[in-house]
Amino acid sequence: MGVLVGPRGAGSLEAATGWTLKPEGLCRDDVCVPVPDDAGSDAVDIWTRLDWPVVRSGDDAYLGEPVATRAVGVGDEAPDFTLRDLAGREHSLSEHRGKKVFLASWAPW
Repeated sequence: MGVLVGPRGAGSLEAATGWTLKPEGLCRDDVCVPVPDDAGSDAVDIWTRLDWPVVRSGDDAYLGEPVATRAVGVGDEAPDFTLRDLAGREHSLSEHRGKKVFLASWAPW
């Protein structure tokens, strides 16, 4: 889960991300992450300084959710999807339910 934020300075950090900048760090619910003192309050700058995922497109930025803060529980299931292998055969994630699955992806850009 992530959030799309508009031009820098538009809106508050909390309104855009759900995270609040406090003296103890960047906090949401009972999770707080230390932030460098000179990070400022711009969401994109903070995300970049924390080395959290940021994708920029013009004046917009998509702030990705760091893995350590995602609420994933034991027994949660990934949504089903189907992909083709190199031979053109289709394989669905649901075919492997109950097994460990390693999925690697690659992009040419």
